[in-house]
Amino acid sequence: MSHELPKLSFSYDALEPFMDAKTVEIHYTKHHQAYLDNFNKTLAKHPELAEKPVDELLDNVNEIPEDIRQAIINHGGGYWNHSFFWSILKKDTMPKGELLQAIDSDFGSFSDFKEQFRNAALTQFGSGWAWLVLNKEGKLEVVKTSNHDNPISQGKIPLLVIDVWEHAYYLKYKNLRADYIDNFFQIINWDQVAKYYGEAKNGRK
Repeated sequence: MSHELPKLSFSYDALEPFMDAKTVEIHYTKHHQAYLDNFNKTLAKHPELAEKPVDELLDNVNEIPEDIRQAIINHGGGYWNHSFFWSILKKDTMPKGELLQAIDSDFGSFSDFKEQFRNAALTQFGSGWAWLVLNKEGKLEVVKTSNHDNPISQGKIPLLVIDVWEHAYYLKYKNLRADYIDNFFQIINWDQVAKYYGEAKNGRK
């Protein structure tokens, strides 16, 4: 089985002016596609793994054969991270309900969460990601990962992510990562994040 590029739920220009159409197009059709292609090539060396979902592989990295383990982390992680990233992008949604209550409870306030998330994304050295996750204790937590590492490998459930690799923002924002992060809060699909949170909480019970 070959893994496939997920279809975007929005047009390339749907996130304007906060994320430009050209960046979305190149990011999706070139970068994401390259990670997918290399992931499938890596799996071809161990076809018995091809039927497993990507998140299952990332959740059990020590069980991956050593000759392809790092390539799965790099390319499988890049493929999964990007697929997840696209799923949480949409303009004009706001956190509410049980998710907002959990954010207020675990961070003190939504403003405090935003500050923690912004700081994690801003201070990630080099390429990587900042995440909102549900940890093993059933609490919300902000973490950051380098390259294409994933919180799944740490036993945490991703709910929200921002890509801070330069290819995610350089065409529009140049070297101004902080501006990209600030505008990212305008395109978070909080309805989808809430769905992931509900599924994660039920899974942790």
